[in-house]
Amino acid sequence: MNSPKVVVEGLCKVFGSSPKEALAMLAAGATKEDVFARTGQIVGVHNVSFDVKEGEIFVLMGLSGSGKSTLIRLINRLVEPTAGKVLIDGRDVASVPRSELIALRRKDMSMVFQSFALMPQRTVLSNAAFGLEVAGVGRKERETRAMTVLEQVGLAPFAEKLPAQLSGGMQQRVGLARALAVNPSLMIMDEAFSALDPLKRKEMQNVLLELQREQQRTILFVSHDLEEAMRIGTRIAIMEGGRVVQIGTPQEIITNPADDYVRAFFEGIDTSRYLTAGDLMQTDAVPLMQHSPQIDASSVAATLNGSADYAFVLDSERRIRGFVCRDALGSASPQLNQIECIGRGTPLDDVVERVVASRAPLPVVEADGSYCGSVNKTNVLNVLTRHRGSHV
Repeated sequence: MNSPKVVVEGLCKVFGSSPKEALAMLAAGATKEDVFARTGQIVGVHNVSFDVKEGEIFVLMGLSGSGKSTLIRLINRLVEPTAGKVLIDGRDVASVPRSELIALRRKDMSMVFQSFALMPQRTVLSNAAFGLEVAGVGRKERETRAMTVLEQVGLAPFAEKLPAQLSGGMQQRVGLARALAVNPSLMIMDEAFSALDPLKRKEMQNVLLELQREQQRTILFVSHDLEEAMRIGTRIAIMEGGRVVQIGTPQEIITNPADDYVRAFFEGIDTSRYLTAGDLMQTDAVPLMQHSPQIDASSVAATLNGSADYAFVLDSERRIRGFVCRDALGSASPQLNQIECIGRGTPLDDVVERVVASRAPLPVVEADGSYCGSVNKTNVLNVLTRHRGSHV
C-alpha cells in the first residue's frame, strides 16, 4: 500500500442557516442533540479526519443517522462542507472549480448506490457503457470496454437483455459494471448490497473481493452491517452522531473495541470467524535452532533442554527448514522433519483444519516467508472458547 488516496481533515457539515454558531457549540463540547435543541441546526458530520490508502477497501460503518452517507457526499462534494478539507490525490475537492469537479467525478470517481438506478429502456450493455458515453467515448470503444467489465462480473451472456429481465442481484452487478467501466481510481459504494437478500449479498461481496484481488482499486464502502464490514474491509471506521469513534482493521476492532457503542455491534456475532493465524499465534512457545548441514544430537538436546518436544530449525533468513523432535535424541544424527507453514493472514477455519491434522505445532510465517510464531491445538481451543462463548 502506497501513499493515501484520500485524506480527510477536520471535516464538518452543519445543515442550517447559522453553521458557525453550531461549530462554536461543538468546539465547546456540545453534542449533536444539544446543538439541535438550542439552534435548530442539524450536525451531519463533525470534525472527522482519516485517510484511505491506495488499493484498500475502507468501510464506513454506523447506525442510521450516524453521518456516514453525508460523509461520502462531502468526499465527492455532492454536499458542500461547512469546514475542513478533502484531498484526493493531493487535490482539495472542496476548493476545485466545478468544471474540474465534474471531470474528477467522471474520470476518477464512480458511485454505486443501494438503488440500482438502471435505465429500464436500455440494454445491460448500454447501461454498463453509460458513464463512458457521458465522458464522450465513441460507441465501439465504450461497448468493447463495457463488455470486458460485464465478463468480469459474470454478465456477458445477458448483455442484450433489459434490466427488468434480470434478478435484483444481477441488476446490482450491472450497477457495479457501470461503475467499473470508466476505470475509476476511487469507487464509492453507498449501501450498495443492502437491498439484496443475504445469499445474493454474499455473492456480490465475493464478486467485489475477487475483482479487488485482481485490480486493487481504492474503495470507500458504506455499510450498516458489521458482518459485511468485517468480511470485505481492509479497515473500518465506525461512526456515531456525526463523529468517527474508532478506525482499525477488523481484528483491531474485535480485539479492542473503543467503547460500548462499538461493542454493541458484536452482540450475537461469532467474531472468531474474522481471526487469523496472526491473532492466534504465540511467539516463544517453540524453541528455535539454527540450521546447519549436519544437525547433531547435542545441539538438539541443548535446544530442547526444557519441557519442549519440538524445535523449529531456521536458516539465516529466519525461514523454516523443518523441525526436530525430542524422540530423535537417541540417534547420532537426528532427522530434520519437513513441516508446512501457515501464512500470518490465514483465516481461522483453515488454521483449525491444519492444526488438528498435525501432531506438532505449526509455524506461522510473514508474507516474505520469515518465521513469526507458532500455533497449536491449545491456542486454537482457547481462542475459540473465548470468542465463541455462547455461540458454540
